[in-house]
Amino acid sequence: MTPKQRRRLAFALALVVAGAGGAALVLGALKDNVLYFYSPSDLATKHVADGVAFRIGGLVAKGSVVRGPAADVRFVVTDGRASVPVEFRGVLPDLFREGQGVVALGALGPGGVFNATEVLAKHDERYMPPEVVDALKRSGRWKEGEQ
Repeated sequence: MTPKQRRRLAFALALVVAGAGGAALVLGALKDNVLYFYSPSDLATKHVADGVAFRIGGLVAKGSVVRGPAADVRFVVTDGRASVPVEFRGVLPDLFREGQGVVALGALGPGGVFNATEVLAKHDERYMPPEVVDALKRSGRWKEGEQ
């Protein structure tokens, strides 16, 4: 192998190593920022560890909203097959109510209670987040004309 070929080979190897390193850094950074969406049924089957941030969505179970002192609220998110208790401290959206679609951001705490840091409610009578629609369709609770 001539010196010129060795230099080209070394340059090509350095390029491959640098590209692999860059790809590893990008994937590592993305992994920390990705928020997964789970329905209550998915959560029951996937065993998410406590403290891992994700989004949960479904319907607010009727009769489950309990307002505590200050801005504490407890409610249950259901998809018809499974339910998850949620605790939230803060101001709920104006459109939040029982029987409506909701998406909450947070993490599981001890005892399987979802500690929400943010709660989003559907913004009008026709819209429901696509993830919630898919979860309700999988559970058999979705009726196309009703929302």
